[in-house]
Amino acid sequence: MSNQGAVGVVETNLPQDSGNTAQMTELERQRKAKIEKQERELAALDAALPKPVGYMVLVALPEVEETFDGTGVVKATQTVREETILASIGLVLDMGDQAYVDASRFPTGPWCKPGDYVMFRPHTGTRFRIGGKEYRLMNDDSVQAVVPQPKLIARA
Repeated sequence: MSNQGAVGVVETNLPQDSGNTAQMTELERQRKAKIEKQERELAALDAALPKPVGYMVLVALPEVEETFDGTGVVKATQTVREETILASIGLVLDMGDQAYVDASRFPTGPWCKPGDYVMFRPHTGTRFRIGGKEYRLMNDDSVQAVVPQPKLIARA
């Protein structure tokens, strides 16, 4: 009976003892420590995010590209700042417990849910930064559309 094609069988062409075992172990240890540090930093940032209350929606803004599309030309700092401020698409992270529950205002139910990319007016909501990333806290009725492919949309 052959093990060809068997799940879990891995073949390698590496020598059994390359003499670099100690070096690889040190590199692996450094990489693991770096990954653990990044995970701790992300967890601390997540813990620092405000919890929306009432009818508020927490939205993360996407990172603004620092170069013009396909050119490699770097944008001025002011241009990047303006694009961030005027962003009109973001990712819904969380919603307050009263968001979209008023049946008289939202007869068809919630307009969006956490994980959706949404479109809103550029100066909507309270802007703030945590860890260099910009967020907005906005009213539930400030969402104007759910966006299936946010990378395809640009400001006119």
